Order: sequence, then C-alpha cells, then structure tokens
Amino acid sequence: MNYTEEAALFACQGDTLLGILAKPEIPAETGVVVIVGGPQYRVGSHRQFVLLSRALAAAGYAVLRFDYRGMGDSEGSQRDFEAVSADIAAAIDSMQQRLPSIKQVALWGLCDGASAALLYCHETHDPRVSGLCLLNPWVRSEASLAKTQVKHYYTQRLMQKEFWLKLLSGKVSRGALSGFAHKIRLSASSPNQLETKNQPFQQRMARAWHSFSGHTMLLLSGEDYTAKEFLEHANTNSAWKNSLRRAKLLRHDIPGVDHTFSSASSRKLAEDMTLVWLSKLPALTCT
Repeated sequence: MNYTEEAALFACQGDTLLGILAKPEIPAETGVVVIVGGPQYRVGSHRQFVLLSRALAAAGYAVLRFDYRGMGDSEGSQRDFEAVSADIAAAIDSMQQRLPSIKQVALWGLCDGASAALLYCHETHDPRVSGLCLLNPWVRSEASLAKTQVKHYYTQRLMQKEFWLKLLSGKVSRGALSGFAHKIRLSASSPNQLETKNQPFQQRMARAWHSFSGHTMLLLSGEDYTAKEFLEHANTNSAWKNSLRRAKLLRHDIPGVDHTFSSASSRKLAEDMTLVWLSKLPALTCT
C-alpha cells in the first residue's frame, strides 16, 4: 500500500514536540505509536524505527514515532523513561486528531521504551491502548544485574579450565575476585526488598502488566543481557508472579538476536512478527 510521511508538531505541557507520521492511503483502525528507548531520538539505532514505521505503513498501519521533550527536535527539558507519560498521551492525541479513523492504538517499545509503555498504562489506564508490543523490557537494578551476571557469565566462567589455571597461577587480580564476591552477595539479596526501596518503577511495571486489559506481545532477544534480566526478574520477583503465563500474552524467544535487532534478518523478523500480531489485534480485542 502507498503511504506518505509528514512532520507532526504537537503540544505537551507547553512544549512543542516533533514526530514523523507514516500515513497509509487507507489506514487501519489500529495505529502504532513507537516509544523510543533512550537516550536517543525518533530514528533509532541503525535507523530501526524509520524502517519499522515504513514497513508497517506499507502494510496499512499508521505509525507515529516522535521525540520526547528534551530529545531530538522537541522542546523542553530532557527526561528519562519514567517521566514521559504526558509525551505519550500527547502523541496518541496527535495521531487521532490527524487520522480520526484510528480507533485504537498499539504502543511499540524497545528496552526502556517498553518500560515507558507499561508505566504509561499504569498511570493513565488509557482505553485507547489496545495492545503493547514490548521488546527486551528494561527492569535493571543493581541486584538484577548481579543475578544475571552470576547466572549467565560467572557460572560459565567457573566451568572453564583456563579460568582455574589463571586463578591458581595468581593471574586473577584481587579486585576481580572481590568484585565477583560482591556480585554473589547482591545476587543473593532479596529482590523484593531491594527493588521496592530503590527502583520502584519495576513494581509499577508489574502492576500495569497484570492489570492491562489489552493484548501484549513480548519479544526477547537470545543474545541480550537486558532480556535475560527481564526473565530473571519476572521469574523471581513476587510482583511479577505468573506474569509470563498471562492469558493475553504472545511471547517470542528469538535465539541469536542482539538487543536492538541490528542485523537485516533480525530486524525483518521483528517487523514480520509485529505485522502478524497487529493483523490479529482487532479480533483479539473483541474476545
């Protein structure tokens, strides 16, 4: 399907934001708003969001990718993913004002863009959001990183002959050994107590995950520590209990793929999975 791209300027709490709207000739009733992980702007790593938007628009889905306040070409003070719910709401408003035929919106986010999408749902319960496409969601804390490193790096390292030869020969520094011990202590900490106190955004994400009435597609890269951290957190933190068995969840674990789906083949795979999921979303929403 033919489509056009146009600049979209819209207001958010007194600042002007810039987005790029990819607009098919006959747009589907479901639009897509790309939530940019940061700190970066609407193009994305290796032009990821540009190429995604064009692929979806060619299939008939309007897509708006935009810069948060303080990023790219948008006005305002820079902010992180925990403080962009107003920006997301303004983007959805802008899309619907320009394309009144759009009845529902899917939020598509990578890394802390995925986290921002969940936080938006937690804060607003916006009924226009019928779907969440989440790639490698960000749940990092010091404890979650330590647990992931111990499980996926240090355990493998301890099984390597060259490590023990290096250790016995005195070639492993005292600092490296103390760092390893520190990671072990952190990984054994109670994640519920530590993260509730220092990183409450993970708990708000969990509440949104459980309460969201729409459908969620989760894409997890096989070669990505962020994805491994998310799985570890979802499987061990009480706030996320049974989250991966959610009835309206479609999960894809994709081996051999890095954090940003940087190869042409992995990027195309993410686009195709998104398109298949979007094509089923209207019917899913009615069930």
